[in-house]
Amino acid sequence: MRDDGRTFARLGLLGFCAVAWLLPAAEQGHAQASGDHQYTSEDIEAGSRVYTSECALCHGANGDDVDGVNLRLGQFRSSVSDDDLRGVITTGLASARMPAFDLNSDELNGVIAYIRAGFDPSGVAVKVGDVARGQDLFEGQGDCSSCHRVNGRGPRTAPDLSDIGAVRTPAALQRAILDPITALLPINRPVRAVTRGGETIQGRRLNEDTYTVQLIDSEGRLRSLVKADLAEYEVSNTPTMEPTTLSSDQVADLIGYLLSLRGMQ
Repeated sequence: MRDDGRTFARLGLLGFCAVAWLLPAAEQGHAQASGDHQYTSEDIEAGSRVYTSECALCHGANGDDVDGVNLRLGQFRSSVSDDDLRGVITTGLASARMPAFDLNSDELNGVIAYIRAGFDPSGVAVKVGDVARGQDLFEGQGDCSSCHRVNGRGPRTAPDLSDIGAVRTPAALQRAILDPITALLPINRPVRAVTRGGETIQGRRLNEDTYTVQLIDSEGRLRSLVKADLAEYEVSNTPTMEPTTLSSDQVADLIGYLLSLRGMQ
């Protein structure tokens, strides 16, 4: 990286850019990504049986027979966290004519795991934690709000996350936190351009065609550059964030907060 790359390195994809989250060794990133934020395959398989016997009659085989709810896609009227789902399942919801279910802890964990796996018994079920704690992490320890914009607040140097919960699944959010190289979206790649007049511009790509590129620069300004006017133009294929060192519970809470972001209501 060149001498002026320090600011460049702050520009993320779906990034959380606090230095405290950087891993000291690749082995730790691999260990985290290998499964300590997931329900087990046995949980998911057991949950599929519970769902078929107890839930499918009303919610349907695909989880979309109740208006405003699609369990397979993780779309709920108000619930976000796993604890929210546990509460609804065990106490019922009179306003939605949903009865309470007397499930043991294994059955309850299983059906939540099955829902979080998108109704795929061979899939990955991501734990989803508390929204308020996740927001505290986002704005505090994680320092995410120093790069990301949410509901009109914050800078534009990293992608706006105002509606991220409507466009990303729990598994996609977890992957971006634990294994960011697999979540690097081409349109959000960091770029570096040098004009023929000698100005160096670094930022996050927004749009590009054969002749021009539009980006948010390191000062948060929208720039449109004509490629014929550039002496150099580079697009990075490497994510600028490292796998997180947050605990399993903290990752779950952060995912819970991100899933709650569904745009201005």
